[in-house]
Amino acid sequence: MSIDPRRLLGLAFASADLLVELQNGRVRLVLGAAQKVMGQSEAGLTGKSWPQLFSPDDQPLMDAMLACADDGVRRGPVVLRLAGAEPRHVRVILRALPENDGRISCAVTAAQPAGPRLAPGELQPRETFDDIAKGLFEAARVTGLELELAMVEFAGLTDLREGLPPQEAAALDVKVASAIRAESHGGSAATRLSAERFALLRQRDDQPDNMMKRLTRMVSAEAAAHMVPLEAGGGSTRALRALRYALDDFIREGLKDAPPLTLSEAMNRSVKRTLARAGALGVAVSQRRFNLAFQPVVSLGTGLAHHHEVLVRFEDGASPFALIRMAEEFDLIEELDHAIVEQAVKKLANDQERKLKLAVNVSGRTIVSETFVDHVSRLLAKYDEAKGRLIFEITETAAIDDLARANQNIQGLRSLGSAVCLDDFGAGSSSFAYLQQLSLDIVKIDGRYVRELADNGRDGAMVRRLVELCRDLKIRTVAEMVETIEVEEIVRGAGVDFAQGWLYGKPADKPCPALRPGAVVTPIARRAGASESWG
Repeated sequence: MSIDPRRLLGLAFASADLLVELQNGRVRLVLGAAQKVMGQSEAGLTGKSWPQLFSPDDQPLMDAMLACADDGVRRGPVVLRLAGAEPRHVRVILRALPENDGRISCAVTAAQPAGPRLAPGELQPRETFDDIAKGLFEAARVTGLELELAMVEFAGLTDLREGLPPQEAAALDVKVASAIRAESHGGSAATRLSAERFALLRQRDDQPDNMMKRLTRMVSAEAAAHMVPLEAGGGSTRALRALRYALDDFIREGLKDAPPLTLSEAMNRSVKRTLARAGALGVAVSQRRFNLAFQPVVSLGTGLAHHHEVLVRFEDGASPFALIRMAEEFDLIEELDHAIVEQAVKKLANDQERKLKLAVNVSGRTIVSETFVDHVSRLLAKYDEAKGRLIFEITETAAIDDLARANQNIQGLRSLGSAVCLDDFGAGSSSFAYLQQLSLDIVKIDGRYVRELADNGRDGAMVRRLVELCRDLKIRTVAEMVETIEVEEIVRGAGVDFAQGWLYGKPADKPCPALRPGAVVTPIARRAGASESWG
């Protein structure tokens, strides 16, 4: 076969180790380091089905990329795993050739895995999507990459899915996720917001209508989309906040008649609506229009409730998570923290038996405030009965921007007879830095890692090492999301001191005993040197 000079030119411009030409989904021509990149020779690859050269998890994404390869439109790059027992990954960019005869040119290079693998039908969770967006904002700032946010809505997708047998509904989920991923940057910058609404980040395109046509064709449900350019400059933090507002607005309202033209406009619209809700929240906080709920934290040495975590519940029944996040965004969180501590201290003061201990959540933004320690000090001076029975759990640790000041305030709380706990340990990459720079009494292990203990996986090993480290530092440990007897036995065997979860009781409107019926408890020795003022 004579080699078209344009193919050689394509290889030169592809900056790839391998150029593969496809026709009707099969390999027609191979040029370059086939054995090194794909693990097969050029002759061995020729004639094979291209999607089947990839792992079963990644085949649906490749099928979707091939199906939406418009004439002359570049797709990718995406990182995919090749089929076979040996873990081998490649980076693929493909483009339909201009002759419009079904030929597609693929530029392929060896690559390293790009983040956690997604199973067929899966998209990135919302929090991971935010992390990907933050990385892309930084890349765009440095490289000049032009990105846009695509908000996609499939009309009637829920009805379509519910009318299918389970196996066909699952196949539709795979098709939808693959179609959305194929349009996103890197094949991974996409998330599901609701049953019919999706968001993805992609390289800016002057022909958004083509994307809607491709999605409609692939999913067999009418797709509507709106593109919002990501403005250059302004910093990734502001851009990420604007992105969150835009997505929250899209979840609530869907695509309107006049969607926002920029992320700033989207943010401004959402802020106006949110400000009204924030004003109502501010009134609720100032007037103490909220209730407290209590969930037991059990000593694994005795099987009894050691203390109760205090959780806030608002009168209107709205999601505490959403309202607390709003409080953080609108700088109401310190006032809310003050109000909850005040109510908790009064609860302790009214406890006639003087045995109740309460753990109150404190935002990472509040713990760096000098006024918080002063507020607690005045409360305990007024309600002396509460001293020594108050624990503070520091949440949202990503908001701690001054570790030295945070530690100074933590020591101030400890000097008042209160213990201090670091919440959700392991949930962020900075957890060990916090453990190194903050003097603490307790560490609460993030529930995602606790669940892994039952599988004896990698995260389980990390939990066991963490418990050993805390033991050396004379810090006690709490395992959250303990929901089964099996997990309880495992965390006890790992040396964890306390456990919290539905096995011992859900949050209730008053503190309740938490001895699990039928529990057989083997006492464990109290750790030498551990704090006794709250034990």
